[in-house]
Amino acid sequence: MKDSTGTTMGRIGRRILLVTVTIAVVGTASAGPREQARRIHDRIAGVPPSETVLQLMETDVASGNAIGAAYRAMGNPNFYSVTLKNFAAPWTNREGSVFVPLNDYIATVIGMIRDDVPFNGLLSDNIMYVAEGVPNLPGYSNADNEHYRQLEERSVDLMAVLARKTQTEVTGLAPEATAGIWTTRAAAESFFIAGTNRAQFRFTMLNHLCNDMEQVHDVKPPPDRIRQDVSRSPGGDSRLYLNNCIGCHNGMDPLAGAFAYYDFQNNALEYTPGEVQSKYFNNATNFEPGYQTTDDSWINYWREGQNAFLGWGANLPGAGSGAKSMGQELASSDAFASCQVKKVFRAVCLREPENGADRFQIDVMTSSFKGGYSMKQTFAEAAVYCMGQ
Repeated sequence: MKDSTGTTMGRIGRRILLVTVTIAVVGTASAGPREQARRIHDRIAGVPPSETVLQLMETDVASGNAIGAAYRAMGNPNFYSVTLKNFAAPWTNREGSVFVPLNDYIATVIGMIRDDVPFNGLLSDNIMYVAEGVPNLPGYSNADNEHYRQLEERSVDLMAVLARKTQTEVTGLAPEATAGIWTTRAAAESFFIAGTNRAQFRFTMLNHLCNDMEQVHDVKPPPDRIRQDVSRSPGGDSRLYLNNCIGCHNGMDPLAGAFAYYDFQNNALEYTPGEVQSKYFNNATNFEPGYQTTDDSWINYWREGQNAFLGWGANLPGAGSGAKSMGQELASSDAFASCQVKKVFRAVCLREPENGADRFQIDVMTSSFKGGYSMKQTFAEAAVYCMGQ
């Protein structure tokens, strides 16, 4: 929600949130505080509360502090080891499957939410979570996932053992090369391997801005950064390029240039500062006059035209070098904020937003989220809204 100057109305948004939560509570009055408390716990932790916790949550709800009850439910280890693990797992693979082992990408998401680290650093922070204090657990390795696989196999309480570190101290990656979950081993293995590094960008759009490339298709931005591997006349028909291919590549290729120094080789993430990976020159003879990547600079052509609707941060330049600054660009957008809220709503309410009231709630929660990028707050707000459903 914004006023006529375009600034976020944080205080007004919070007041509207309180009104909305009140409406939700009134609408579920027949359930009673105890049943409402139980539903909040079930939606957040996925398991029944203990009698002691339920009584405390019931008191919270009865006294008008349903948000506090939701935070109390987040004290259950199952929220971190199961709910959040399943929440983040589909983002880490191309199939969008939840049935993948715990890994450094998932653990970092869990840790950031547990510690209430502002979530707009997801694509840029020098951050990683590893386990500490677990007997006979293999240490983190750049070459395999044993550290996390065994954590899950042994059903270790992630809430208790995950420790916040920097990627620099854990993996040896230079601080300027770190870019949140992009530079975790799991993300590199899925999205930097082979190919042209466009996959890392495309799946970020899908998973963290809730828009696939077809939804941001726009043939109007300049095509000057489209790489040589994109044929200008696929199948001998240039109309296919002019009406289809160009609409994705003219926005994606200028941004994916930020990944030019990354690769996944020898079972590990590799970063070569100042050296563009050879994959950026795959099939260069398809159109030799096309763009040749010379560094890791990037530019966001989507700040103009129809894709301005993604809501880009007004205080950022819209261009730069490296994945870290590009991650800040994407995570500052309205689309990033609303995407996180929609995913939480789906995870907690077990459905998509269905009507005007739901969509209004999404808008209110998005405004609240942008006030501090707290995923815990977002989970709490969703649980309270849906506690009668």
